Amino acid sequence: MTAATHDALLEFTYDDADSARIVERSVTQEVGEISGDRTRAAVTRDGTTVTVTVTASDLVALRAGVNTWTTLVDVAERTAGAVPA
Repeated sequence: MTAATHDALLEFTYDDADSARIVERSVTQEVGEISGDRTRAAVTRDGTTVTVTVTASDLVALRAGVNTWTTLVDVAERTAGAVPA
């Protein structure tokens, strides 16, 4: 990927650390599978907050990356029964 020029920071906060851990573990598995030539993502957790950082070389790729990762977190929440705070 060429030098990234656009970033989005997505933060998801949950009622408890266990819910956040489940979501983090679910979406972290996708990090190496989804990133392409134009986008990259990183997933971290600090207590009850899961953070997804999407970096892209252009705005179209950033939008697509944000949509993808938001959907993945939503699916993880519904599957795990995690409730956002």
